[in-house]
Amino acid sequence: MDVSITFSFFLIFTGAAVFASLALATRQPLIIAYIALGAFIGPHGLSLVSGTKLLADIGHVGIIFLLFLLGLDMQPQALWSTLRKSTVVAVASSALFLAMGFAVTRLFGYSNVEALIVGAAMMFSSTIIGIKLLPTTVLHHRHIGELMIGMLLLQDLLAIIVLMVLFSASTGDGNMGRDLALSLLGLPLLAGAALLVVRFVLLPLIARFDRFHEYIFLLALGWCLGLAEAARALGLSEEIGAFIAGITIATSPISQYIAVNLKPLRDFFLILFFFAVGARFDLSMLGQVWLPALVLAVLVLAVKPPTYRWLLKGVSEKRSLAWDLGFRLGQASEFSLLIAYVAAGAALISEEASLLIQAATLITLLASSYIVVLNYPTPIAISDRLRRD
Repeated sequence: MDVSITFSFFLIFTGAAVFASLALATRQPLIIAYIALGAFIGPHGLSLVSGTKLLADIGHVGIIFLLFLLGLDMQPQALWSTLRKSTVVAVASSALFLAMGFAVTRLFGYSNVEALIVGAAMMFSSTIIGIKLLPTTVLHHRHIGELMIGMLLLQDLLAIIVLMVLFSASTGDGNMGRDLALSLLGLPLLAGAALLVVRFVLLPLIARFDRFHEYIFLLALGWCLGLAEAARALGLSEEIGAFIAGITIATSPISQYIAVNLKPLRDFFLILFFFAVGARFDLSMLGQVWLPALVLAVLVLAVKPPTYRWLLKGVSEKRSLAWDLGFRLGQASEFSLLIAYVAAGAALISEEASLLIQAATLITLLASSYIVVLNYPTPIAISDRLRRD
């Protein structure tokens, strides 16, 4: 059924309010409510809302704002020292998770190419789950927040490489190496250009017009989305551009005002994103992949936390911090879903293999949310003792 975007928004946000009320009354994480709503009224449920690709694209803006706000709360010097330590952990863990996903998929009879792509999809942890459940005022300015962001950014770069390989394989383009080199070169160029613009354009404008709050809000939106688009043009991801946009003005006195005022806008788009995740999942095909998806998801949930704990201990991190971070990153990622969509669209894997990635990812997102919300400090914790904003 074709409906207007206004009516779709009415169904989504009214439904989200209803499902969120039920989730809170039954002491469930809110993220679960948004995904469940998507499955319930989306194309594979009651079919009340179609056009989920458009909604997913709109919802992706929430991830962009999420990374922009993260950048606003970090200092460049702290990020640089953290990235050096995070590189070892991110690369070693990704290799292990790739091998694990490949082995499980091959055991269930999938081809080598499908197993390799499924394994690649399992390398990444969810930026949204990890950061959305991280208290901003309690933990973010401490070491765990810096380590998490460092590893997620490095995984973002790895995901870009994987997607480039998939696009190259689907088109037969022999210029993948050149494109990848240009993208990696574009990262320091983008950061350097952003610093110059901030110093000679943005900061003078903020200093002159800081009493006009609406102007500061518009300036922040333009800077965030402009850097996101610049990053995409250079072959990077919008998330990386948004993070650079945030961190380059983190030292501005107005940064915390921007952060506070953008949070409601971020949440608006993130609700759409999680709704689209649930809506795009075809429940009717779940019977074909439920066993390998369940095995893969259980392994991800069981292997990722101790792996991160062991690797972080190896780089001299405290045991309690290593466990905390391991469970916060103990799931598959929204990049896993993107890899599934891209690989299936390019006919590199079957629809069944794509559904396997989607099912395993959703299981880990749901289960990991429960684990973190019930056991660690989060802004949406059910227990008053653990609720930290």
